[in-house]
Amino acid sequence: MLTDKTILITGGTGSLGKALTAHILTNYPDVKKLIIFSRDEQKQFQMAQEYPNEKFPNIRFFLGDVRDQDRLMRAFKHVDYVIHAAAMKHVHLAEYNPEECVKTNVNGAQNVINAALDTNVERVVSLSTDKACAPINLYGATKLTSDKLFIAANNIRGWNPIRFSVVRYGNVMGSNGSVIPFFLNKKKEGVLPITDPNMTRFNITLQGGVDMVMHALEHAWGGEIFVPKIPSYKIQDVAEAIGPNCEKPVVGIRPGEKIHEEMISSSDSYYTWDLGKYYTILPPKHKWKIDDFQKEFNAVKVPEGFQYNSKENEEWETVSSLRALIKEYVDSTFEI
Repeated sequence: MLTDKTILITGGTGSLGKALTAHILTNYPDVKKLIIFSRDEQKQFQMAQEYPNEKFPNIRFFLGDVRDQDRLMRAFKHVDYVIHAAAMKHVHLAEYNPEECVKTNVNGAQNVINAALDTNVERVVSLSTDKACAPINLYGATKLTSDKLFIAANNIRGWNPIRFSVVRYGNVMGSNGSVIPFFLNKKKEGVLPITDPNMTRFNITLQGGVDMVMHALEHAWGGEIFVPKIPSYKIQDVAEAIGPNCEKPVVGIRPGEKIHEEMISSSDSYYTWDLGKYYTILPPKHKWKIDDFQKEFNAVKVPEGFQYNSKENEEWETVSSLRALIKEYVDSTFEI
C-alpha cells in the first residue's frame, strides 16, 4: 500500500506520530519518504537521534505549524498521503486558552485541507477523539468542527480524486498527558487523586490507533468517520491496578470533563454502519452508492437509536487486565 509513496504526519513527534513512524518504517521499508511535520524543535531533535539519516535515509524532519498555510503548502509538495495528528488536546488548557485551541484545531484543520486540495495529495486521514461526540468542552467542540471540515472537504474536491476520512477513538493507553502515566508518576508519592469514582473511559493501545489509521488510509472511500470497538475502564480500577496501597482522594472533575465518554450518539445512528472490527459514521451526502459500499465491506446498518458510550459498553477492562496491559504497552518494569 505504501510502496514508493510519500507520507507526511502532522504532529509527527507526538505519541501516535512516533508509533506511526515506527510502524511504517518497520512494515513498509519501500516507502519513498516519511515526513515528520511538527512545531517542536526539541522533540524533532530527539526523534532524529532515534532515526539517524544513515540508517533511515527515507525519513525527513520538517519544522512547521499547521496554523501556517504557506508552510503547509511547501511541506505538502509531492506528498501522497497525509495523516493529520497535530492538535491542542488538553481539555482544561483549552478551557483557559480557547483562542489558541481554535487556531490549532479548527484553523489548522482547514489549512491542512486547503494545502491538500491545492497539491497532489491523494488521501488524508484526520485523527479525532471521543470528546468530539456530543461535546461539552471547547476541545471536543473544536475537534467536532475539525471532523465536519474534513468530511465536507470531500464535497468540494471537484475533479480532484483525493479522499478525506476521520478516525475517532478514546483514551490512548500511555500517550503523553494521559491518566496512566500520570498515575504511575503519582504512585511515588503514595497518593492517586480520583476525579470521580464513577468516571469511565474508552481504552485503546497505541498500536490499535495505528491500525485504525492504516485501515482508513487503505480502505476509506471518502467521508467516513471510523470508530473502533474497544473496551472501557473505570478510573477507579486504573488507580487500583497501579497503586492498590495508595490513598485515593476524590478531587472532583476538572473544567470541561465528562463522567462518561461517547463515540457514537443516538443521533449518529441513522448514518452508522457496522463493519465488523469498526463502526463507521457515513456523511449524509457522498459521491458513491451506499449499496456498493455495503457490498464491498459487508456493512450492516445499526438500529435507530443505537449509541456507543463508555458507561454502557459491553466490553470492560479489569484490574488484572489493566495491569497486564500497562506492563506490555506502557512500562515493562511495572510491578505492584
